[in-house]
Amino acid sequence: MSAPTVSTTTTTGAGAGEPGRVWAGDVPGGVRWALRDSWNEATRHLRAMPRNPELLIFATLQPIMFVVLFRYVFGGSIEIPGMSYTQYLMPGIFAQTVVFGSAFTGVGLAEDLQKGFIDRLRSLPISQSAVLIGRTVSDALRNLITFSVMLVVAFIIGFRFEGGLLRGLAATGLLLVFSYAFSWIQALIGLSVRSVEAANSAGFIWMFPLTFVSSAFVDPTQMAPWVRTLAEHNPFTLVTDAARALYNGQDPGGAAWQSLLWALGIIVVFATLTVRRFTSAASR
Repeated sequence: MSAPTVSTTTTTGAGAGEPGRVWAGDVPGGVRWALRDSWNEATRHLRAMPRNPELLIFATLQPIMFVVLFRYVFGGSIEIPGMSYTQYLMPGIFAQTVVFGSAFTGVGLAEDLQKGFIDRLRSLPISQSAVLIGRTVSDALRNLITFSVMLVVAFIIGFRFEGGLLRGLAATGLLLVFSYAFSWIQALIGLSVRSVEAANSAGFIWMFPLTFVSSAFVDPTQMAPWVRTLAEHNPFTLVTDAARALYNGQDPGGAAWQSLLWALGIIVVFATLTVRRFTSAASR
């Protein structure tokens, strides 16, 4: 039996919507098609990485600078009871690195939107959600590369998986899932602003207080009372504490499950908002 053919005929006219648009009836349906299209879109972005190595290099240099700054400049004046500052600091640097890495999603979508590339993708008989899923997945894989480089740096300065390899992998997976959730926030930002520059600024400006007013670099008990309250209720503190406990062989308590719930909630809410925004943003 021959495989069914897929029509790519476009429909135009007053009652048909916008010229050049492929109607939903012409687009292959089902989860299998959506996954295939999402992976094709992800590989498109991954293939572009070797042609722009500077982007990956500078994304890696920034967290290395934070390591040097906090470990060798501020580290001598920060004491953490029962733990070396290196073991305390590096999980926070890891968490900040992967969350900052999610900003590439917003910048990339804003660039594709500005160049009109998203409109061209929308004219193809592909799953429309694949444009967003492919972008977030490719950026998650790029984040994994950056994290791997950071892990090498961490081991050079003395960081170790005190809790063993399995706990270390669990902590790493938790951080990457949390970062993927933040990619959907960045995707919404990228589709909501009108330039790549605005996406870059809007994508980073809120992440600095999120990551610094937390337990990433210092114990919140050493902060001013009102700052301590903000830090203790910060979801970034939650995921950092969970990862730190796993890396150091301690019991994360409920922090790990609460972090996963936060990540799932962020994905559900912001993926829904981003998909809704996608239709109107791509046509401007």
